[in-house]
Amino acid sequence: MSHPSFDPDLALDYLLGRRPSEPLRREASRLRDEGKGRTVTYSRKVFVPLTTLCRDRCTYCTFAKPPGAGGEYMTLDEVLDLARTGERYGCTEALLTLGDQPEDRWPAARAFLEERGFGSTMEYVRAASELIVERTSLFPHANPGVMAPSQIETLRSTNVSMGLMLENISDRLTEPGMPHFGSPDKVPSARVGTIESAGKARVPFTSGILVGIGEAPGEIVESLMTLSSLHARHGHLQEIIVQNFQPKADTPMRARTTPAPEFVTTIVAIARWLFGPTMNIQVPPNLTDRFERYLNAGVNDWGGVSPITIDWVNPERPWPHLEDLRARTEAAGFELRARMPVYPEFIDATWVDQRMLSRLRGEIDGEGLVAA
Repeated sequence: MSHPSFDPDLALDYLLGRRPSEPLRREASRLRDEGKGRTVTYSRKVFVPLTTLCRDRCTYCTFAKPPGAGGEYMTLDEVLDLARTGERYGCTEALLTLGDQPEDRWPAARAFLEERGFGSTMEYVRAASELIVERTSLFPHANPGVMAPSQIETLRSTNVSMGLMLENISDRLTEPGMPHFGSPDKVPSARVGTIESAGKARVPFTSGILVGIGEAPGEIVESLMTLSSLHARHGHLQEIIVQNFQPKADTPMRARTTPAPEFVTTIVAIARWLFGPTMNIQVPPNLTDRFERYLNAGVNDWGGVSPITIDWVNPERPWPHLEDLRARTEAAGFELRARMPVYPEFIDATWVDQRMLSRLRGEIDGEGLVAA
């Protein structure tokens, strides 16, 4: 489902600075207006860090921690308390984020699960999702890492959408000395397999790329094209995120600089050009000081923004206050609207479990957005 005019060689020229990018940005903005109008969306969420334990060893990550140094599971009581707090603050999304299969690496993770009668972390994700659905009005969106087809099917009955960042398609980034070395869940083929399985299971799915971790410009284009091919086969990608890397002081990649906003803006415009007018293109607003610049490159969504919880992946980068997000979006000539964790075009029986679909329809307006 790529745009018929997309040219990967020309896209690479833009990334390498061989051509001025302003005409590309203008075209990306035109395409966005054609498909999305002047409405920019966001999801009001509570960030639920279900476990900060992980079997991977990514050299830029501070989310994952070892046992005794912050690596732990939330109890289900803590999950429910946090979800209920989000409910009081008007949140509609419970974003379940966690490390990949920590029980494969950490005895403490296996012990936690066994003590509570769970055979795996994925079973625990299912229990947390079911608890949120049964005891609150929130809608879970699970982002649990690489999943088997059966695990995706199991979560589908409670999660109206799911997600997994591709990050990058390059196997080179898994080699010794590179950021994904020693991280089995960052092997591109494993991540592509999960995204493919989600399409086969008819799950509205979020994916995207992480920019600035050592990839080459050609690998950026190839990564976006991989996602485009997956979407062409299954039509299930509800949004594409272009996320700019943020170095962390206590990681091996602390000396690497974040990519320049001008460069990220060009990638956003390329993504809009590739995916066309109807795809939802997102950049996290807390990772760039003047985030509204991305509106001039085809963005139509700010992703999940929380009024109560930090960004556990980038804790040093606070979310913009919702009033500021609205003011800056409107100053750029757009209307800001809250959406569900599943986009309006996926709210039907093809994509959402019937029980969750009935709940969704009670919370949305005629445009499929959160009812005022």
